[in-house]
Amino acid sequence: MDNERIIELVKNTLVAAGSTFKQDKKDAYCRAIAAETNEKAKWVMETILENAEAAEKNHSPLCDDSGIPHLVLEVGPNSAVTGNMLDAIKKGVQEGLRKLPGRPMGIMGDDSHRIDQSGGLNPDSAGVEPSPILVRRTEEDVIRLHIMMFGGGPAIRAKTYRVFHKHNTQVVIDEIVSWSKEAVAQLGCSPCTLAVGIGRSHFEASSMMMQALVDGTYDYQSEMEKEITRRVNESDVGPLGLHGNTSVLATFLKVGPQRASGVRIVCVRPCCCFEPRIASVDLINNEESL
Repeated sequence: MDNERIIELVKNTLVAAGSTFKQDKKDAYCRAIAAETNEKAKWVMETILENAEAAEKNHSPLCDDSGIPHLVLEVGPNSAVTGNMLDAIKKGVQEGLRKLPGRPMGIMGDDSHRIDQSGGLNPDSAGVEPSPILVRRTEEDVIRLHIMMFGGGPAIRAKTYRVFHKHNTQVVIDEIVSWSKEAVAQLGCSPCTLAVGIGRSHFEASSMMMQALVDGTYDYQSEMEKEITRRVNESDVGPLGLHGNTSVLATFLKVGPQRASGVRIVCVRPCCCFEPRIASVDLINNEESL
């Protein structure tokens, strides 16, 4: 596939990620609305769903915090990623940010200027740099790109830290629930989707959290995911903090390799009511050419 085609695919995928709820998420909202007994909470979720339908129809941002692009690239056994392809992906992200449009919130200047914001805002939506690409293996014979748009609120309330597991999985689950209850109560933009990664380092735990969002589905929850969701919902925070049964729509959990150690490194991101904002595209599908 030539670079111009990759740029076009990535551009359109970013717009879809920033403007569209996937069907399983729409279905999860519908189930939550039907089960909700708090009328204020029900109204909030109905309004969120109406907003999502309008955004999808108009290809416009789901939220004014249009997000920072986070990319996961899956590479199949007979596929190769080149530097030119990575350049085309970056160009596609830039064009997608302009088309969406993304909020112009990139900070200009040197390291110090970017930290203290004295360099000023880049007026170009494409001035928002994507995060480093996470590459992972897939058994499918493809090169597939997943684009997620991460907002600022969940990043503020997220936490990556060590948990002394005491050779008991329940200890780790309890800590995740405790962190999540606090984060959901402070976030405001709920109901949330909890994204959780458990790894051997802060980097690995964060990468597991990102992969949990890629692999997660509202149609199926593991027993651990169900427990976390149920226990956080019992906190009665509710949509926008108005109480009710639905503080959390679902939990997406991914556990990576572990080491013989007294700690587990855990990353918890309380994704806001519009996240995960995600869309995926096959940049190369070798199976189709066989």
